[in-house]
Amino acid sequence: MMNKMIVANLLHRPMRSLISVVAIALEVTLILLIVGLSLGILNDSKKRQAGIGADVIVMPPGSSFIVGLTGAPMSIKVGEILRKLPHVVAVAPVVTQVSTAGSLEMIAGIDLKTYESLGGPFHYLAGGPFQGPDDALVDELFAKAKHIKVGDTIEILNHNFRVAAIVEQGKGARKFVQIGILQDLIGAQGKASIFYLKLDNPNNADLVVDEIKHVPGMERYVAVSMSYYLSMMNPSTYPGLSSFIDVVIGISVIIGFIVIFQAVYAAVMERTREIGILKS
Repeated sequence: MMNKMIVANLLHRPMRSLISVVAIALEVTLILLIVGLSLGILNDSKKRQAGIGADVIVMPPGSSFIVGLTGAPMSIKVGEILRKLPHVVAVAPVVTQVSTAGSLEMIAGIDLKTYESLGGPFHYLAGGPFQGPDDALVDELFAKAKHIKVGDTIEILNHNFRVAAIVEQGKGARKFVQIGILQDLIGAQGKASIFYLKLDNPNNADLVVDEIKHVPGMERYVAVSMSYYLSMMNPSTYPGLSSFIDVVIGISVIIGFIVIFQAVYAAVMERTREIGILKS
């Protein structure tokens, strides 16, 4: 009986039924699209951080778990202190800067030698290492999206750079310049945003973190193992992301409820009128 009523309603009011179906489909699509996009960006960032190859991360006091939002407040000399700690085999200072020109992206200023000592050399798909001060490396995803090739000129922080190489994605940022150049561009000479540490054994990460916190003057610095850092890259720890997802889901559910309620109400009212006409 119920199935017959549903089919009869669909046939009797096809336009209203179509609108209801489209509205509910849009609701579900909105949830899947927005939530999927947000989590996809987060997971991509997580994979690129893991691809750097570091075992421990050291950030300035009061830092959040979002790399690139702290500027460059640490002295580059902190790296010398970290290199003297037991189990530390390599220290790579990095300057990060978020750019909103065109799209939100993170620029990384690196010392190529120390950066490659963390997780191995860049995989060059075209071109090669830095040759001059105005050289930049870009990853394959950026190059494909912007149709960039080696030798082209790109603008980074209102400065023109020559694309020296296209590298395989997954090594942190999507654009890399030499650390000294980025320091000059953002007015942070002799400073770093973050230090990546490579250890003789990743299992010593917690031990090194504890050692860093007992170094005089570094008690307030944020030092964590890479495994812990990656575990914290989830919607609940990113400011506003969890709330944003909840709001999107809530709005979508409300829209779906209103559409369904109106469809049911219209059907009931129509059926009531039909019964009233038959009785009269």
